[in-house]
Amino acid sequence: MLLRNRAPQIVDPPAPAGAPYEHLSTASVAVVSWLAEAHIDFVLVGAFARRLRGEESASGPVAIVPAPYGRNLDRLVHALTALHARERTSVLAGVGGQGTGQPLKLKAEHLVGPRRLELSIGAHTLDVEGRPDGAPSYQALLYESVRMQVSAATAVEVAAPEDIEFYEHVHRTGVAPQISVARL
Repeated sequence: MLLRNRAPQIVDPPAPAGAPYEHLSTASVAVVSWLAEAHIDFVLVGAFARRLRGEESASGPVAIVPAPYGRNLDRLVHALTALHARERTSVLAGVGGQGTGQPLKLKAEHLVGPRRLELSIGAHTLDVEGRPDGAPSYQALLYESVRMQVSAATAVEVAAPEDIEFYEHVHRTGVAPQISVARL
């Protein structure tokens, strides 16, 4: 049997985080390491990105914006399907929330829609950000991001603070932030 087409598993506990990142949850580091091992290109946004940037009080699931090209989305779909990803309900959206119903039958098109997919992968959680109106392009996110080492074997791209805030605002309100300039 060919093993190269087998999706990697989420391994607990992962390799310990680097010196400045001891405050990171091992479950979140495990999810990020799993994504990297599955060769998925992404930029981190959301609570885990806030924690990486030093906001120790931030809590919530790992949230990513995947690179929008076909092969990357196919790899993400394959990895999520192999681990029987399920959609979380809003009540269970916290860290460790369990999914409901049957495993999702994902397609690449589901990952680039306008809405956020809130997923549960066993005991782990992952949010895949959609492409709401006004969202920065993946290339713009990547250009403004910073590469950070979260474990001995894993380095990830972490979005700029203003991009993290954009996605948080969209998640809270459902609409992109509007800036208006008025002359007095």
